[in-house]
Amino acid sequence: MTTNVSDLSVSERAREVIAKVSTGVFIDGQWGEATSGVRFDVVNPATEEVIATVANGGPEDAQRAIETAGRVQKDWAKTSPRERSEILRRAYDIVMARQDELALIMTTEMGKPIAEAKGEIAYAADYFRWFSEEAVRIGGDHTTSGDGKTRVLVSREPVGPVVLVTPWNFPLAMGMRKIGPAIAAGCTIVFKPATLTPLTSLALVDILVEAGLPAGVLNVVCTTKASSVVSPWMSSGIARKISFTGSTEVGIRLLEQAARHVMRSSMELGGNAPFIVFDDADLDRAVEGAVAAKMRNMGEACTAANRIFVQRPIAGEFARRLAERLGSLIVGDGAEPGTQVGPLVEEKALRKVQDLVNDAVNKGAKVVTGGNRPNRPGYFYSPTVLSDVSPDADLMTEEIFGPVAPIIPFDTEDEAIRMANDTPFGLVGYLFTQDLDRSFRVGEALEVGMVGLNTGIVANAAAPFGGVKASGLGREGGRVGIDEFLEYKYMAIPRV
Repeated sequence: MTTNVSDLSVSERAREVIAKVSTGVFIDGQWGEATSGVRFDVVNPATEEVIATVANGGPEDAQRAIETAGRVQKDWAKTSPRERSEILRRAYDIVMARQDELALIMTTEMGKPIAEAKGEIAYAADYFRWFSEEAVRIGGDHTTSGDGKTRVLVSREPVGPVVLVTPWNFPLAMGMRKIGPAIAAGCTIVFKPATLTPLTSLALVDILVEAGLPAGVLNVVCTTKASSVVSPWMSSGIARKISFTGSTEVGIRLLEQAARHVMRSSMELGGNAPFIVFDDADLDRAVEGAVAAKMRNMGEACTAANRIFVQRPIAGEFARRLAERLGSLIVGDGAEPGTQVGPLVEEKALRKVQDLVNDAVNKGAKVVTGGNRPNRPGYFYSPTVLSDVSPDADLMTEEIFGPVAPIIPFDTEDEAIRMANDTPFGLVGYLFTQDLDRSFRVGEALEVGMVGLNTGIVANAAAPFGGVKASGLGREGGRVGIDEFLEYKYMAIPRV
């Protein structure tokens, strides 16, 4: 008897879908086991159950991968822009056709609710669509020198083999945001997905193969010890660029390694996003913006509102409304219908969030809602609002990476700007006001790479994503996103 997919439970469907994912190392178009023969577990954070094992790569696998990327680079760079464009477009179509399967994989390995996982898939796929269009628009220049004696011919060429390293919190979007422009530019790739959430990235590999990506262009090695794979790539002399998303501490180490080989680098690092609400703001809109900016991915995002500054006359009312909104959210297994807040990714993340809340409360903060761990299996933390947070609370300087919204009152515009900029980070800032002059004045004063004006969402494939200060270097997405993977070449041609 044939079982109808609709008759299966969520957990049964998840097991069925995950069983189809290839979980080896992927080198030169072939799946295989890691040289060590060792595998590591992938755990569902909602149930604490092992859902799959993945090949644990090491230096030997890394070396084979980078040598393959180096060998294939010249031929791949010669492919036509249209061919690269069509591969990305076919991959986009396949990803969108398989949203349900990919969302279930993502939710099971990292916890975010199914609806949010589908949102990430649509957002991620848009990078393939965007860069499929950019692939055929790589331009150059042709001018005459000022003295009229030389033709100046400028072309743009792929930078060469690239190292891509992605985090666990957006396992599809972070990969597609890097792989898309690399393919469009004509670069070969060595890719290390996150250890906590490798399955979604591995599922993408087979999609790219199905879309026609030639063998050796994309090579993937997962590992529990990042340095055993990434360090050989960085020191190989073959890789010409590193694109990394993750912590500032790791980013600094990679920049030091890149400097030794004069490698191009783009880094999307930590954040400490200010969310500023002035007393003339549309309060309903500001609360919804705060929910979006704080609760995306359970707060596990570098763009999450980390410090919520509210002008004193409305601080109490804002806290009340936000607490009411967050307190009404349904916490549960992200795979179950109706869930709005899933678990954090691991026990360590849960402990960190609780420690930050305890520290803030010990320094005078008041818990308006939440502030505890629900009594259930899994790495869950209740959506939390804290009011009257002290400036010396640890969560003012550390990324919370959890569903905790600390509210800090302020009096003047200058005070809000000063507190917002009082951080080494500068990824994104959010600003809510109905005063047009203030919008420009404060938006320009914020030391960040992106500003959300009366919105809690800034990420968009058509926009340049990235920060300043300790939040990183370079941009991903938008018209400039492909520039990170291209070099300029100039030819001087005498006019005779």
